[in-house]
Amino acid sequence: MNFDERIDRRGSHSVKWDMMETLYGVPASTGIAMWVADMEFRPPAAIQKAVEGMAAHGLYGYFGDDRDYLAAIRWWMEHRHGWEVAPEWIFTVHGLVNGTALCVDAFTQPGDGVVLMTPVYHAFSRVIRAAGRDVVECRLAQDNGRYVMDLDAWDAQMTGRERMLILCSPHNPGGRVWTVEELRQVADFCVRHDLILVSDEIHHDLVYPGQRHTVMPLAAPEVLERLVMLTAGTKTFNIAGAHCGNVIIPDPTLRATMARRIGALGISPNSFGLFMVSAGYSPEGAEWADALMRYLEGNRALFDERINRIPGLRSMPLEATYLSWVDFAGTGMSAEEIHRRVESEAQIAANHGATFGAGGESFLRFNIAAPRAQVEEALERLSRAFADLQ
Repeated sequence: MNFDERIDRRGSHSVKWDMMETLYGVPASTGIAMWVADMEFRPPAAIQKAVEGMAAHGLYGYFGDDRDYLAAIRWWMEHRHGWEVAPEWIFTVHGLVNGTALCVDAFTQPGDGVVLMTPVYHAFSRVIRAAGRDVVECRLAQDNGRYVMDLDAWDAQMTGRERMLILCSPHNPGGRVWTVEELRQVADFCVRHDLILVSDEIHHDLVYPGQRHTVMPLAAPEVLERLVMLTAGTKTFNIAGAHCGNVIIPDPTLRATMARRIGALGISPNSFGLFMVSAGYSPEGAEWADALMRYLEGNRALFDERINRIPGLRSMPLEATYLSWVDFAGTGMSAEEIHRRVESEAQIAANHGATFGAGGESFLRFNIAAPRAQVEEALERLSRAFADLQ
């Protein structure tokens, strides 16, 4: 659990490092990658051991007998989140972007509206539009610098063409841990407008001390007949390349619909992902995840303190995730000037806020899941790039 170890990922086919010059003009040789949501840390030793065991065996055939894998998911959900999951509820998909796309495909038709609470994870709108559905942006409000839901305004937006709401819980990029009351309000909204509720909870293990994430089935059990849960161990354990996620559906009618679509598309899991997730969802994986959050808490405190020293910059307080959402509106600068300073002067690649939808235009998203020395270096660069404001 040496989270201070700096690992050179350049030239390893890392999207985060090997694509940032193409996309942001930031060279890997001198730049710092803070955009893609994966971490700069090695996963739990149990996961590495599982992969090494596969390599030692030397045969890579089809995976069979998934009882241990399903039991590991069920153990994790019960022990970490208090939620009892039946094995027959679980579908394994190629990550949660794939899981989101499958939900859009299975439960909506071309031309239907899919509701997003924006700004929100950019891949949602991408798959919705690619499927020929309409993105309905319900903009989050702010209260004392944190995102809150504006359900009255959203009610007024609904036209009757909407068929689904995709919830990001905890929220990416704002880092909110929604309260039980807020989750119940979302459930009620979906009932009022007859919407399928897809709850993407991939960041549910990345919650800071003092906060408590509640899974939607426990917050609003009355909504189970329209609920689809998306969970994964890939963000928790930094194994995103395994492309392994769970679509969990308690309702038998919705479950049968999803089973037909998965069967029609010929989807079957990657054996590496199943072995890795099975190893992570264990007491050793839980110990690692706890240590990770203690380390990230230090990064969060450092990043917020230093960013908020720069006049015109404000980081939204993180309750969960390792993705800091920084508002540059107070600088009075154009997006182009902000990007120039961050990318050309500081040589940092961070996600542009506009890609997260309405309300994100003045923001950048920074990934702080890195050795503290790297975070400190990034902060020094940002301070120099905006030195004229200080």
